[in-house]
Amino acid sequence: MAEQDQLTPAQQPELEGNGGSPAEGAAKNDMPTTYDPKAAEQKWYPYWAEGGYFKAGQRPDAKPYTIVIPPPNVTGMLHIGHALDFTLQDILIRTKRMQGYDTLWLPGTDHAGIATQTKVEQKLRAQNISRYDLGREKFLEQVWAWKDQYAATIHEQWAKMGLSLDYSRERFTLDEGLSKAVREVFVKLYEKGLIYRGKRIINWDPAARTALSDIEVEYKEVNGHLYHLRYPLKDGSGFITVATTRPETMLGDTAVAVHPEDERYKDMIGKTLILPIIGREIPVIADEYVEKEFGSGAVKITPAHDPNDFEVGQRHNLPQIVVMDESGTMNAEAGPYKGQDRSECRKNIVADLKEQGVLISIEDHVHQVGHSERSGAVVEPYLSTQWFVAMQPLAEAAIKAQKDGSGVNFVPDRFEKIYLHWIENVRDWCISRQLWWGHRIPAWYSESTGEMVVARDEEEARRISGLSDLKQDEDVLDTWFSSGLWPFSTLGWPDDSADMQRYYPTDVLVTGYDIIYFWVARMIFTALEFTGEKPFSDVLIHGLVRDAEGRKMSKSLGNGVDPLEVIEKYGADAMRFMISTGSTPGQDLRFRWEKVEQARNFANKIWNASRFALMNLEGVSFEDIDISGKLGTADRWILHRLNETSRDISRLINAYDFGETGRLLYNFIWDDLCDWYIEFAKLSLYGSDTEAKSSTQSVLAYVLDRTLRLIHPFMPYISEEIWQHLPHEGETITLAAWPQYDAALENPDAVAEMNLLMDMIRAVRNIRAEVNVPMSKKVELIVKAGSEETLAIIERNNAYISRFANTSSFEAGLNPEAPEKVMSAVITGAELLLPLSGLIDIEQEIARLEKEVQTLNSEVERVEKKLGNPGFVAKAPAKVIEEERAKQADYSAKREKVLARIAELRG
Repeated sequence: MAEQDQLTPAQQPELEGNGGSPAEGAAKNDMPTTYDPKAAEQKWYPYWAEGGYFKAGQRPDAKPYTIVIPPPNVTGMLHIGHALDFTLQDILIRTKRMQGYDTLWLPGTDHAGIATQTKVEQKLRAQNISRYDLGREKFLEQVWAWKDQYAATIHEQWAKMGLSLDYSRERFTLDEGLSKAVREVFVKLYEKGLIYRGKRIINWDPAARTALSDIEVEYKEVNGHLYHLRYPLKDGSGFITVATTRPETMLGDTAVAVHPEDERYKDMIGKTLILPIIGREIPVIADEYVEKEFGSGAVKITPAHDPNDFEVGQRHNLPQIVVMDESGTMNAEAGPYKGQDRSECRKNIVADLKEQGVLISIEDHVHQVGHSERSGAVVEPYLSTQWFVAMQPLAEAAIKAQKDGSGVNFVPDRFEKIYLHWIENVRDWCISRQLWWGHRIPAWYSESTGEMVVARDEEEARRISGLSDLKQDEDVLDTWFSSGLWPFSTLGWPDDSADMQRYYPTDVLVTGYDIIYFWVARMIFTALEFTGEKPFSDVLIHGLVRDAEGRKMSKSLGNGVDPLEVIEKYGADAMRFMISTGSTPGQDLRFRWEKVEQARNFANKIWNASRFALMNLEGVSFEDIDISGKLGTADRWILHRLNETSRDISRLINAYDFGETGRLLYNFIWDDLCDWYIEFAKLSLYGSDTEAKSSTQSVLAYVLDRTLRLIHPFMPYISEEIWQHLPHEGETITLAAWPQYDAALENPDAVAEMNLLMDMIRAVRNIRAEVNVPMSKKVELIVKAGSEETLAIIERNNAYISRFANTSSFEAGLNPEAPEKVMSAVITGAELLLPLSGLIDIEQEIARLEKEVQTLNSEVERVEKKLGNPGFVAKAPAKVIEEERAKQADYSAKREKVLARIAELRG
């Protein structure tokens, strides 16, 4: 959304809460000395949640803004990656809520079929119980209990993180509403011919005993072997050499293929080979799939155990022989190897092939092997009857939308190419899973005739088929089938619900780049098919949270970070600020504890500055705040900087640039507000000018209030805690209006004045540091102004200069008199002169510097001696020599500077 689309105050309807009486009125100077994150978190989250401040629909006349949460799996605890993902969404929602939108952040969880069932089966296995011992119904009771336990845990973690979710609309991918949407989509796609049941090669997980989609397979580099085998011709005229990495699958070979234009084999095409060990006769076929330049130019064809071979087999009407069962054990088709595990079979068959003289050679071979993302088992390409989605028509619609400009906006935009590459090359999607936990496939079979009917429920199936002896398909749907409907099924689709009408399409999806294929693509093509609209305007892609060394967090490395541990140690605000501002879109984030500590220190800085402000705002009410009065330079400057920062932060949040937003917030609060303005404000606050004091109090209260609003989406707890002590109106900062840019607060003259003052103060401090004069010692200061205008600024603000340069005397002019021996600094518009006599004892300083020269002489001599030693130069590594030369240059340069300083002091 563009910056100018932010709602104006007049467009921002009030949101009524019921969180108790608001803490309004005068400033309250009762803040504890130190900030207690735990106390703030325990106080404010229940106040927000019970007060109904997170609920959508309470601003019916406002523009809606919607995010649906990427539903975490009910498989366990949330990790630090979830914390990043959810915090970014909360920042957006809290910002838009403060900008006056009717915000909906819809929470929910995913049943995560394979992952959750695997977890529960592991738990039962520890008790020597299998799911088959329990039966489907009792087993599902166990899984529902697991789901309830971990969904409750996720709720607790969401609360700890301070997430402003609308719990009244929470969904679960297996709840009745979403189940209705799943059945509707399945039936509609089936009726259009886009869902079909067929026998094809799929990815099979022999550990979980279920089919997998292509993107649930992780390919890992494995050190294996390439086995070269000799298949004899039946007529005894020779043989053909083939190679395989999986000799156990040769038992299912039904042909050997060569390229039709390969001269070596033109006389063999159509002949018959004898498959070793099994003795089956198989043909030599010609197919352009074969690369004649690769290897021997001949390829064994195993249609039931290789996807490419399956396609070749289809073209040549070859038999499809499955040689192992669903557990990866060799079956009756494997002949003498029946009952052996596939890895055991490989060893035995290799030994037998060698003994028979069929095995020519074995060579080491590094290749990519598919592993199940969930169980870790080596995936078996397996011929099986499954349900599939025909992807081409759905993909074409998604591609068209992306290319004609009506598609989703990817942030960063480079991820659009990744998305398009996948969807342009997508294969049909295997959606059936041999599990018990999930959406049962809405297909029924007649137990007497075998007739199949697809329907939304059994009653409809009976009505359509006229059959009564129906049994539902045992399989369930791929988890991603239901989560692919998430942006609209959660809003009530297929019913034409009020939420669907108001909050769909959603505004932004926030997710990691690792599930672009799994989830983002599926949501886009299903939304286009069933709603006619894209599911969200933007997709914000963030990176992974890695450890301090850049490694992916994993159980095996033991480098994972529990967000609750971070919150326990440093508070939710510190964790949120660190992870949300520590990276740029699409880039990975390295988690460092010291960065969280820095964020905690930042929170403490805000707290301490606010405590000081409140000590000087005692009795000031919200109605007393007036920034239109007579303001000093620092007052006008900080209002300008606040205005500028508000504008830039609004722009950056709209652009999803949280890293730069964090930098601006940090610099404004730490440097401008705390280090400069609050220090300058002390002159008015502690002075005798009551009008100036009142004006500064108003500016201080106004700026601190707006600053807390800007930081609130990032650090909700500390901002609420402090805001409630300030003079304010309203029940909670959560609903306070977002600071908007106001041209009337632009003040370039105040900026120029303040920059001059800050440059002068910094210059004096630098000179002090150079000659080791502490800030507590007063110094003489003479300022030579470059113009009448600059001189007027200096004279107008001499109180600031005298106070912060800590001068014993201060003189400014266009050409003031100055002693001969001075320290000087040139800044834009002026020259600063500090008489040496007022700074240091010249003779003592010369003596100190002469000692420093002696030390540097010794260092230079030592390095030169080392570099002058031929033995050292000949034997030392180049890096060491380079380091010594760098030392020589550094010591020499320092010596020259000290000698020049001595000469300057001696005049």
